[in-house]
Amino acid sequence: MMKKGENLRLTYEEHATVKSTREYLKKINLPGQDLNNLPNSNKTFDDGSHFRIEIPTINSPEAVQSLIEESKKLGIKVNRITETLGIFRYTKSEITEMKQACDEYGAEFVMSPGPRASYDTSATVQTVQGARISNRLRGQEQLVRALVDVQRAIDLGVSSFVIYDEGMLKVLDSMRTDEVIPLTTHFKVSAHCGHGNPASFQMLFELGANSFNPVRDLQLNMIAGLRKAAPIPLDIHTDNPAASGGFMRMYEAPEMVRIASPIYLKTGNSVLKGHGEKTSKEDAKNMVRQAAITIEMVNEFAPSLNQSPLNNKLSIS
Repeated sequence: MMKKGENLRLTYEEHATVKSTREYLKKINLPGQDLNNLPNSNKTFDDGSHFRIEIPTINSPEAVQSLIEESKKLGIKVNRITETLGIFRYTKSEITEMKQACDEYGAEFVMSPGPRASYDTSATVQTVQGARISNRLRGQEQLVRALVDVQRAIDLGVSSFVIYDEGMLKVLDSMRTDEVIPLTTHFKVSAHCGHGNPASFQMLFELGANSFNPVRDLQLNMIAGLRKAAPIPLDIHTDNPAASGGFMRMYEAPEMVRIASPIYLKTGNSVLKGHGEKTSKEDAKNMVRQAAITIEMVNEFAPSLNQSPLNNKLSIS
């Protein structure tokens, strides 16, 4: 029986298995716990900057053009523009148009493989529980088709892709190593994969990820723990549509950058009802406005933290 006044937390921390587990995690280069002290990150992009701005769910050539025009009008920089509808939902001319517009503007253009469970014949994906697999791949033929979809975009000059399936990431990394696809191809792991701890982050880095988007609702101490697990950039949401919780974390953006740089601040999705939608020109304008608010927050409350200029490649130091 517990004695009056006994510190339960202290009892837990002094347990031999708890202590040995924490020490083992450190031994394999993982944090022993969430980092409640929120330490500064000592990493940056190779240009010396701490953060970049990503606007995802830009799913039409019209939306890409509108985003670029509005960002110039507001005087902000959008470093990464991400498409999420699926490569096979676009004609070759549409892909070329979006890629060229991003190149001329100076933003990284990211596309997503089209074949996925939500477009397949899966009945499970239509259920509440099955929604968790909606962007993953069912069967080997679906994997083949997704790999072909990526190569279709590569042939049109696209070099960055958001990946929803860990098995596909492993194969793509092998294809890149064997130069079946260019060595300069980059892969960002989507939040739809559902990963949210340092061990998962380390695993994805080892599988070939070039940046990682954890689940969207991690607290700051959890994000700080992720930074200790792997050196690649983190992609962190500052706001979300109702379908993903509808939260708005712009006031936390400066702390996100401080503890997790190099970081892509993913902003603008709160304009939409859900993910993977066809986005309009007006949607894109409103998403840029949301990005402008996020940038203002970082500049106001952490003026020493810098955003990358346009036309910079994905790399860290």
